[in-house]
Amino acid sequence: MEIQQTHKETPGQASLSQSKPERGFTLIELSIVLVIIGLIVGGILVGQDLIRAAEIRATVGQIEKYNSAINTFRSKYNGIPGDLTSDAAAAFGFSTRGGTTGRGDGNGLIQGINTAATASSGFTQEAGMLWNDLSVANLLDGNYTVNAANIDAAAPVAVTAANVTAVFPPARLARGNYVTAGSSGSINYWLVAGIGGVTSAAVAGQPGIYTLTTNLTPIEAYNMDIKLDDGLPLVGIVQAVAQTGAASVTPLTDAPTAAVASTAGKCAQGDVPGTNPSDTYNRGLTTGGAQPACIVRFRFN
Repeated sequence: MEIQQTHKETPGQASLSQSKPERGFTLIELSIVLVIIGLIVGGILVGQDLIRAAEIRATVGQIEKYNSAINTFRSKYNGIPGDLTSDAAAAFGFSTRGGTTGRGDGNGLIQGINTAATASSGFTQEAGMLWNDLSVANLLDGNYTVNAANIDAAAPVAVTAANVTAVFPPARLARGNYVTAGSSGSINYWLVAGIGGVTSAAVAGQPGIYTLTTNLTPIEAYNMDIKLDDGLPLVGIVQAVAQTGAASVTPLTDAPTAAVASTAGKCAQGDVPGTNPSDTYNRGLTTGGAQPACIVRFRFN
């Protein structure tokens, strides 16, 4: 007969034998975790910068594409879209226009019919017909042929926030930016801005007054400027204008909101605000360079 021996554990011994020592993170492990977190955060920030840079390049490419469309249209139809004469429009099958001053007069400028000195800057007859003509000629992505008859009328139809996307091409930069066109000082320009609407009734002597917002940051405006021009906000092919948050009679000639020193909410800065060609974009990250404060225009004739 075998005698089985039993071993009795003293109180507390069983719990000690079953428990395992707790093990924390070493400094090396914590360092690895922090490095991984830093790489993830850095990757997100770099990714955002790359996306923004791509959007800026796409917007610049969009403007260049519109310039090419203007040149193609001019070569094919012997006039620029919107300004095409009424006879030429009828011959080529484009929408009917009045043919009088500012309604397809063939003078090479995108204008309106109003007697006010600022008529060429507003969104009136030829500015609207420009998009209509490019759409009919299949030189645009998208279709902007709505309300052609009203666009050419003496009091163009109002553009509201609800139908702005049917009237203006959205800028590739997004964030509520659109592209429109007009002239100032016998020069045609594209305008990239936030557009909230356009009046149809005569306000300040004319219909076609924009409600604009400065949706571009000085850094974005500078990056677009330097890709096509000299990087200066007040001179050259690319220029800054900065009418802000209200109806604007003269969106293509509004002076930049400049400041002698870098200031948040200002598009440009310089020794003589708004007049000195050496003024620069307010690009400081600590002084509002990343805060929307700009509208930009691009010369195209």
